[in-house]
Amino acid sequence: MRYSLKKLLPAIAVFSALTGSAYAADKEVSIAYQTVVEPSKIAQADSEYEKQTGWKINWRKFESGGEVITAVASGDIQIGYVGSSPLAAAASRESPIETIFIAAEIGEAEALVVRNGSNIKTAKDLIGKKIAVPFASTTHYSLLAALKHWGIDPKKVEILNLRPTEISAAWARGDIDAAYVWDPALGKAKETGTVLTNSAQVAKWGAPTFDAWIVRKDFAKSHPDFVTAFVKITGKAYADYRQHGSTWTADSSQAGKIARLTGANKADIPSLLQSSIFPTLDEQISLRLLAGGTIKAISDTSIFLKEQKKAEQVLTDYRPYVNAQFAQQAAKL
Repeated sequence: MRYSLKKLLPAIAVFSALTGSAYAADKEVSIAYQTVVEPSKIAQADSEYEKQTGWKINWRKFESGGEVITAVASGDIQIGYVGSSPLAAAASRESPIETIFIAAEIGEAEALVVRNGSNIKTAKDLIGKKIAVPFASTTHYSLLAALKHWGIDPKKVEILNLRPTEISAAWARGDIDAAYVWDPALGKAKETGTVLTNSAQVAKWGAPTFDAWIVRKDFAKSHPDFVTAFVKITGKAYADYRQHGSTWTADSSQAGKIARLTGANKADIPSLLQSSIFPTLDEQISLRLLAGGTIKAISDTSIFLKEQKKAEQVLTDYRPYVNAQFAQQAAKL
């Protein structure tokens, strides 16, 4: 049977549109990032993730890990950047997520700053003061851990739940006495404040924090090649920094790209990068991190959150929420 090409063209067009849409949807992903200063911002700025995977990526900026977790849980986001505290809280709620890359072992990049003129000279002076922090974040966890270390009942200070941009605004108005936050809000607070403690010190007190990339389990199962490529590209950016970080000066192109994505002061980028540890792929798959240590860290964080009444339960096993296989595969490529 013969068909007129003229008659077939509309049907071909409809079929092409349908299959094209399906293909496009299958090759599109939404990724949540935060304003944390870290090496993979270079790959993001240079569109390396898109170039090397062929996928369309919708990069969405979030102000806190709690917001990222909500978006990932709803399905609006497939891959997201979160801190260890919201990660532990989400795992304890048995959210459909898994950790695929340790983005940073946090040190001085997060700190508790007290306002000049607030009459806060020692930790005990925090009693009765207003401290702003994004709830369910690593800084919230670190603040509670610091208060516990100092023997201060959290109820004796006024802890306000503010996002980083709101903290900057409240600080500028003089509405708060202290803030535990990260850049760029941290840098702005330091201009008229003094660091009382930071997450490097809090880690020594037994409460280390880290940032991580997580993925929805269903997305990882359906698109393992993309997840592996994402981890590989991120790991390559980290290796580049570890090898050539001394050249990432304030006037370097790298500092400029990171500043544009994060809003941090270009002059602060080198010191901010130095204030955290960025694990390479080989370190990712070690017993210290994804192959063991990360699981324990999430468990320990969950126990603390439950003690502080910030989590309803603690699971007996957190292994389902850490997946080292993508980093293992990426390390082979």
